[in-house]
Amino acid sequence: MTDSRHEADVAFIKALAELLRDNDLTEVQVKREYGEEDSLNVRVSRSIASPSAPTQVAVPAPAPVAAPAQAPAAAPSAAPEDPASHPGAVTSPMVGTVYMQAEPGAAPFITVGASVSEGDTLLIVEAMKTMNHIHAPKSGTVKRILVEDGAAVEYGSPLVIIE
Repeated sequence: MTDSRHEADVAFIKALAELLRDNDLTEVQVKREYGEEDSLNVRVSRSIASPSAPTQVAVPAPAPVAAPAQAPAAAPSAAPEDPASHPGAVTSPMVGTVYMQAEPGAAPFITVGASVSEGDTLLIVEAMKTMNHIHAPKSGTVKRILVEDGAAVEYGSPLVIIE
C-alpha cells in the first residue's frame, strides 16, 4: 500500500467519523473496493448514553404535594444508578465478548472489593478473534463488575466501576 493511499484512507475514516457525529448516527459501515484482492472495510461506531439519563430522572412527578423538599433529594440519588454516568466507570472500547480470566479455569483478573493499580488488566474483550486486554485507567477499588464472563458487550458499555 502506498503512502498516499494510506493517507487517503485515514482522511476517509475521519470523514466517516464526522458524518457519524454531524448526523447523530451511532454506527456506519463501509466497504471500499480497490480491486479484486484489495479492499478496505471500515466500521465506525459511538455510544450515545447521556441523553437517556436526564429523561429517566425527570419521570417521578406525582409527589410534589406531599414533600417538595424531598423530591429534589430523590432525583440526585437516581442519577448514580446509571453505571455509564458513574465517574469511575470503565467502558468497553469495542464490540465483543467479555472474558473475566486469561483462560478457562483460571482465576479471574478482578473481584468486587479488590484493589487495582493503574494499568492492571481488568478483563479481556475478544473482537474478531483478537484478545484485547482492558486496563485500569486509575488505581482504586473495584466496587462493581457490571458484566458476566462470556457476555456480549457494545461499544461504550460500562464494564466495571472503580473508586
